[in-house]
Amino acid sequence: MLHRLILALALLLVPSPVLADKRIALSFDDVPRDRGGFFTPDQRTARIIAALKATRAPQAVFFVVPGQIGHDDGVGGERRIAAYVRAGNVIANHSWSHRHLSEIGALAFLDDLDKAHAWLRQRAGFRPWFRFPYLDEGGADKARRDLVRAGLARRGLANGYVTAESSDWNIEAMAAEAKAEGKAIDRQALGRLYVRWHVEAADFADGLLQQATGRQPAQVMLLHETDMAALYLADLIRALRKDGWTIVSADEAYADPLRLEMPDVPSANGTLTEALAWQKGLPAPRWYRYNDMKLARAVFAREVLHEGTGQ
Repeated sequence: MLHRLILALALLLVPSPVLADKRIALSFDDVPRDRGGFFTPDQRTARIIAALKATRAPQAVFFVVPGQIGHDDGVGGERRIAAYVRAGNVIANHSWSHRHLSEIGALAFLDDLDKAHAWLRQRAGFRPWFRFPYLDEGGADKARRDLVRAGLARRGLANGYVTAESSDWNIEAMAAEAKAEGKAIDRQALGRLYVRWHVEAADFADGLLQQATGRQPAQVMLLHETDMAALYLADLIRALRKDGWTIVSADEAYADPLRLEMPDVPSANGTLTEALAWQKGLPAPRWYRYNDMKLARAVFAREVLHEGTGQ
């Protein structure tokens, strides 16, 4: 009896293991997008807002490209942006014309983001965050990279970085292509794939970022305003929570000191997670495996289109 009492007391003195603090914010690029393969822009926006509401997800951020307004239905894009904000979300700068920094000069790039900023700064819900189109921060041109970094600082704009992604735009493109070609799409399998890849990408980024920083910052997941999000966003949020993730606001995620990081790597592009891991000397691969387009297409064909499976 005494032995058991001593053992019980000893166990009380052993520190409890630290629980993983898996936190992630949702961000959406390229707003407003044109009609997709499955929904009108109005339908897509309504479904994304409904999914966020149904799951009680905290504030998401929508990175806006004002130059895309009017491509599809006149001023409808402006109306949909306002709808996201009325639903409790925020908006930020994704440039005016969505061009690669590595393909244009730094001054032209800064002029382009200034044009977007002039449109955005008067809107409700605006946050002073800038996300590089294509996550391209200048590639191998460090002089161009540094000019733009300095330009953002002068403007009071923080880098709207990404830490986790699974190329959801590619899933969207493959699904739209299959629909246009009249192929049979297994919608349940498509949803499972969309959800699985995003949850896996979040877990991959969490592990790599901990190795690179020695701590566990909140993740920022890259999504796009796509029909796939309109179809499966609620399922994704539920799956992330089931996997142990807490969905946090964009404001919370971007309050982290991670926002101050400016990695110096041979080519500035991609997620902040990848850049920090590269800077630290962590070995490749430093990005989620299904960002490999060839591999992703093969899995999509097999699981969603059942090509080569005999079904």
